[in-house]
Amino acid sequence: MHIRRITRRTPIRSRARTRTMAAALLSAAALLASACSTAGSASTATSASTSAGIAQLAALPRSTPSALAPYYDQKLTWRECGVPGFQCATMKAPLDYAEPGAGDVRLAVARKKATGRTKPLGSLLVNPGGPGGSAVDYLQQYAGIGYPAEVRARYDMVAVDPRGVARSEPVECLDGPQMDTFTETDMTPDDQQETDRLVAEFTTFAAACGKHSAQLLRHVSTVDSARDMDILRAVLGDPKLNYVGASYGTFLGATYAGLFPGRVGRMVLDGAMNPSLSARELNLQQTAGFETAFQSFARDCAKRTDCPLGGKGSTPTQIADGLGTFFKKLDAHPVPTGDPDGRKLTESLATTGVIAAMYDQAEWERLRDALHTAMKDNDGAGLLALSDSYYERDADGRYSNLMFANAAVNCLDLPPAFTGPKGVEKALPEFEKASPVFGPNLAWASLNCAYWPVRATDEPHRIEAKGAAPIVVVGTTRDPATPYPWAQSLAGQLSSGRLLTYVGDGHTAYGRGSTCIDSAIDTYLLHGTPPGRGKRCS
Repeated sequence: MHIRRITRRTPIRSRARTRTMAAALLSAAALLASACSTAGSASTATSASTSAGIAQLAALPRSTPSALAPYYDQKLTWRECGVPGFQCATMKAPLDYAEPGAGDVRLAVARKKATGRTKPLGSLLVNPGGPGGSAVDYLQQYAGIGYPAEVRARYDMVAVDPRGVARSEPVECLDGPQMDTFTETDMTPDDQQETDRLVAEFTTFAAACGKHSAQLLRHVSTVDSARDMDILRAVLGDPKLNYVGASYGTFLGATYAGLFPGRVGRMVLDGAMNPSLSARELNLQQTAGFETAFQSFARDCAKRTDCPLGGKGSTPTQIADGLGTFFKKLDAHPVPTGDPDGRKLTESLATTGVIAAMYDQAEWERLRDALHTAMKDNDGAGLLALSDSYYERDADGRYSNLMFANAAVNCLDLPPAFTGPKGVEKALPEFEKASPVFGPNLAWASLNCAYWPVRATDEPHRIEAKGAAPIVVVGTTRDPATPYPWAQSLAGQLSSGRLLTYVGDGHTAYGRGSTCIDSAIDTYLLHGTPPGRGKRCS
């Protein structure tokens, strides 16, 4: 599933974008629902089913189990960590909440103290999404310096890399050359040989994760990370958790609210997930979301003389057909890129590059240029650069652990969308109907978790969080990665959900240029007043 967070447009923010924009071409299979019983095991089922057969996420007991007391009572040792104004620490959490004495996981925490002279409102925890995005990087490169000054004045800005992510005992899988092979693999197989190769790559990826992170893979669910957040809340001395989560971070925040509704402070969920959908439903609906975003790009492209996919005045259908023809040519004849490692622009890499640009309309000009040089000049460097930023591959051929953590969380949180190639083949017409441009690629990408070495622990469920303070759920009407109906659904599930709508393009809304959105969220964070019901912004 393609869930990720991109940041803003200033130079410092664009650096943050390249580090946090990616999340999960490889794991379109098993997105994002976890559950926990009142007994406290992260691998147990949710509470009783609703009339529709979807379970509710059950709240945990209000009292802290004695076995967890050492974690809740720990003291963090803050130190300078190389970025002026920020401090870092290491927090312990139980590897297995069902057996707290079985060992610890060490989590990287960072903060920037409130800058104002008045009494702080407490800590504001931020998460950029993924799953697998580094919250610490996001804090240091954007939130801690780019959030509104009034917010930073009143809150200690805080982040924790979730277990298995970045600095928090990262999940490890493939090395750089192996990942290059994986990302170049044809994701739209035309025959049995290509299908077998794709399955072999998924199997190799999964086996490598199982080999290098065998113990950790069983304990990186969203419920585990949400429970870690409550330990951090207590360790920081906050009676309530104040939180801004984007993209997958909305599912993490909503899960926290479901488990600890009485401890919810001011919570913003921007680019919201819908936890009640199966992996197949999530992937199919997101495929339609990318088609919606591409149609917006196509309409914009048709107005411009430099549109490489059909020229000025072309219809969106003609532009889509032009892109499809280009992909087919790449499938047969990859384009040179000048890459020092000899990589060429394959169909799968080009598709990833186009998908990357769908997250932010500010990237559309870059995409037009990249398509032009690839199609007209036989130079795929621009699209390869977009793909590399998506996968977080650096110039030396090293990948961050984003894609590994992403698969580990997704494949543990929800059963796979498909169990084998036959299921994908049967579903292809439905995916192609949802998106003629991206449907086949996203359908096959949904197969990844079928080969995961650890069984999923949970099922789709609703989150009501009865008793929680007002929770602001933000949805963007043409969001490619988290379609607007997901925000509508989550806001409706949450007993205190308040939907805030951004009528526009791109993934997420806060800090993307809408004064209306920013003002509504800032007012809520600073004064606790949620936006009015039905509020819409542009």
